[in-house]
Amino acid sequence: MKKEKGSGLNNSLICLHMFLYNFKLGYVINGYFDIIIITYKINNNGSVYMELKKIVDSRNVIERVKRGSIAEEMNIEPGDILLSINGNKVKDIIDYKFLITDEYIEVEVEKKNGEIWVLEIEKEFDEDLGIEFTNPLIDRAKSCRNKCIFCFIDQLPKGMRETLYFKDDDSRLSFLQGNFITLTNMSDEEIDRIIRYRISPINVSVHTTNPELRVKMLNNKNAGKLLSILKRFKEADLKVNCQIVLVKGINDGLELERTINDLSGLYPSVESVAVVPVGLTRYRENLYKIDPFDKESSKEVLDYILNKQKELMDKIGTRFVFASDEFFVMAGYPIPDFDEYEGFPQIENGVGLMRNFEYEVEKELKYINNKIDLNKSYIIATGTLAFDFMCRIRDMVLTRFNNLKLEVVAVENEFFGKLITVSGLITGRDLMKKLSEYKGFDGVIIPKSMLRSDTEVFLDDITVSDIERELNIRIIPAEVSGKGLINIFKRGE
Repeated sequence: MKKEKGSGLNNSLICLHMFLYNFKLGYVINGYFDIIIITYKINNNGSVYMELKKIVDSRNVIERVKRGSIAEEMNIEPGDILLSINGNKVKDIIDYKFLITDEYIEVEVEKKNGEIWVLEIEKEFDEDLGIEFTNPLIDRAKSCRNKCIFCFIDQLPKGMRETLYFKDDDSRLSFLQGNFITLTNMSDEEIDRIIRYRISPINVSVHTTNPELRVKMLNNKNAGKLLSILKRFKEADLKVNCQIVLVKGINDGLELERTINDLSGLYPSVESVAVVPVGLTRYRENLYKIDPFDKESSKEVLDYILNKQKELMDKIGTRFVFASDEFFVMAGYPIPDFDEYEGFPQIENGVGLMRNFEYEVEKELKYINNKIDLNKSYIIATGTLAFDFMCRIRDMVLTRFNNLKLEVVAVENEFFGKLITVSGLITGRDLMKKLSEYKGFDGVIIPKSMLRSDTEVFLDDITVSDIERELNIRIIPAEVSGKGLINIFKRGE
């Protein structure tokens, strides 16, 4: 028995890396038979798919101990196993976070040599122990039981990595990672647990509040219960952000108006709503027939949302509902001003990414007092959606650098189809094919969102080195921020 008083640092749960319409992040969870490492990616319709990598241990193995933390003071080490807190087995990271909130806790740990330690710890109420687990969800992740008419994973071609075809719908990943979930796969007991543990914010894929239509869109008989669950969250004062994947002729028009009215009635529990267009690949054989949004239909959506924002601003003091950047580009409407995004609550849904990126670039350029002479030439590769936007970014950059040549190149997505226009779903082969048309540049700048998390591998398993070797040109993955882009030029990479 060890008894000590500890002090430590608060633990950050979320680390997001974004660039325009895509983000990726690595995490470790328990799969059906063992542990799987997952990498998330969001496409232009906001739906999430993930890549998995199996590992073998399903216990609460401590992977890392933070320097200066309570755990370090208590001689907890990587490789130790957390057995219980206050006599309670720890099911997942939500249990862990809830159980350590007391000012006095007893932590049972199995050391690597097999010894069992019971550590009595006095600490501040909200003070974290400073440990990270090999498998932070600890038990299995919940796969999605819906069969949505717009599901992106159902539109993937055959023959890709098996790990790309797994769908998740786990409330813990909503809390930890910002994933959007449908709430269709949750029992009453699980809803009670969210409320009891005050898991918040929760990110919910709503799509529609019409019960019959939601059942049809998600192909799940439980989908119509959404509003009753959201009302329970409001009663418990939990915070919710909502997403609507808009399908032309299905949940737009009067159905969209009904949904926004229902959700705004739950404000301030429901804090914001993002409206994003459905993403359609060329692999839709035998799937529900869906028409893509075009310029005119995008205008109709925006005209409604922009007018609704004015109405809600007068009524509840917030714009509340926000359209994704893609709608503005397709409609030919200007991107709203920075302040109109109200702190960018839905940036992970492609809402305000362009405006925020432009703001970051402007900020970095202001720090350059005297023009920098480079004598360099680069290609900036992007998806077709962001081509005009990145041309504006190029023009901004050129005002602060001399002898710099920048060519913005739009890469059409032949792999998924030309309706997929975002940078993060460009494959290595499509990029290589487009770059073969260009010669004489010092390097090609790509957003890191084109690559699997923390790797140099594209979705089709082509690597950065493969392209560099084939085309004899340097590929420069850019950090997903204005600062990351400008630093490439400052360093003259």
